[in-house]
Amino acid sequence: MNGNMQILENSSAISEAVARHWQTLSRAAIEARGVFHVALAGGSTPRTLYERLARADYCEVLDWEHTHIYFGDERCVPQDHADSNFHMAQQALLSRVPVPSSHIHPMFTPDGSPQQSAEQSAVRYAALLKAQLSSSDAGVPVFDLILLGMGNDGHTASLFPDTGILQQTTEPVAAQFVDKLDAWRISLTFSVINAARQVAILVSGEAKAGLVAELAQFDGGEFSMPDQQQPPYPIQRVNPQGRLNWYLDSAAASQLNSGDA
Repeated sequence: MNGNMQILENSSAISEAVARHWQTLSRAAIEARGVFHVALAGGSTPRTLYERLARADYCEVLDWEHTHIYFGDERCVPQDHADSNFHMAQQALLSRVPVPSSHIHPMFTPDGSPQQSAEQSAVRYAALLKAQLSSSDAGVPVFDLILLGMGNDGHTASLFPDTGILQQTTEPVAAQFVDKLDAWRISLTFSVINAARQVAILVSGEAKAGLVAELAQFDGGEFSMPDQQQPPYPIQRVNPQGRLNWYLDSAAASQLNSGDA
């Protein structure tokens, strides 16, 4: 797994860097294809990014009219629930910028039991992606940008260690019951993550430093991870056809030694 790594002072600096990246990619995508398709991540660092994008200097210059907003994963809770990734993004960004409501695509809709709701929402979302996005040669929907985070256990989106969704190779979206959370989740799968034109992984906080150091090999500006057939951490399976960019704050990078950075 390869990618460019930037080490920045804090989550605010990450947000500034990713906002600039968003602006560049948005402009290029709209010029080339008439639309910018982006999948949002949950978490505190992405929230800081969304609040940055909602400020006037980005809000007023980004082409929201030609932007479509999706989600990389979702908790199976109502859209106005405090734990909902959609709710967080709505508060921090979507209600504050002129993106058309028809261009905002929530991932989860309650409809029956938690399992039934999760599985039916995953099927609907997969169909939406196939209808809205262009496809790779393998028939996989292609995002212009997917934002991801990384958990202390190496999960990304809702792709947790030792869960069946890690083996899903045919559908772009799937539902998964996560035993340690005792909850259903919906997530993009690696098939669609790795078909993306650009993936950005945002990592902040000292709690992630040990895992970053364990994973990292850094050489000549490239952040890489050892090639393994069955890597122990889901994050190691992120290997997009396009560009991968890592954004670390100084705390998350604090255990990288001089040979790594």
